[in-house]
Amino acid sequence: MPPPFRIAVLGAQGVGKTAIVQRFLHDDYSEEPVPATSRARQVHLSAAVLNGHVHNLQITDYPAITSFPCSSLQTFLFSFLHFSIFFPPSLLQEWTDTCCRGIRSAHVYILVYDICCFDSFEYVKTMRQQILETRVVGTGDTPILIVGNKRDLQWGRVFPRHNVSDLVRKNWKCGYVECSAKYNWHVLLLFGEAMRSVVCARCKHVHATIRFQRALRNERCALM
Repeated sequence: MPPPFRIAVLGAQGVGKTAIVQRFLHDDYSEEPVPATSRARQVHLSAAVLNGHVHNLQITDYPAITSFPCSSLQTFLFSFLHFSIFFPPSLLQEWTDTCCRGIRSAHVYILVYDICCFDSFEYVKTMRQQILETRVVGTGDTPILIVGNKRDLQWGRVFPRHNVSDLVRKNWKCGYVECSAKYNWHVLLLFGEAMRSVVCARCKHVHATIRFQRALRNERCALM
């Protein structure tokens, strides 16, 4: 059996990461916010059908981490040799902070922001840059999907949709989806996009700039 698609869901506190995951997996939504003190990552195993093929999924809902951890290999070597005292704490983050476990081995990153919160978009912007800067050699094609949540609060958005979409797609070369976990709008679409981006990333002959331009309208994703 092939290994599951490892999907990492990241974002600032309160953007609706957990709500999106719960809506996708259980078609459930709660108005109760996740406590800011919650630091535990949540790992969910599921399966979905995309274009007639069954794919196992491992979706990890991460808390709002302060920074993306550095190379796991470097961290292990430094820790093993007892040299960690000479290096910044962030270098040991993935090993010492359990909420970051497995984050560097994800097949696709879903970075969620609140369309009504400027700071949450800045968090996504910073996290994306840190992911690019700390990737292990040979994993440069790991796709990143930017997700604007709370589309039901469209009237309060801080940026015009087309401005963000153009920035993300043209400058960042990432996929972009807006959704509403509350009304289950485009939640299935964004996980279908995430799954398809993993498949496309493995097709080395497909140019990176067109990977996210394939229309999802002609493809089907269903949760099992």
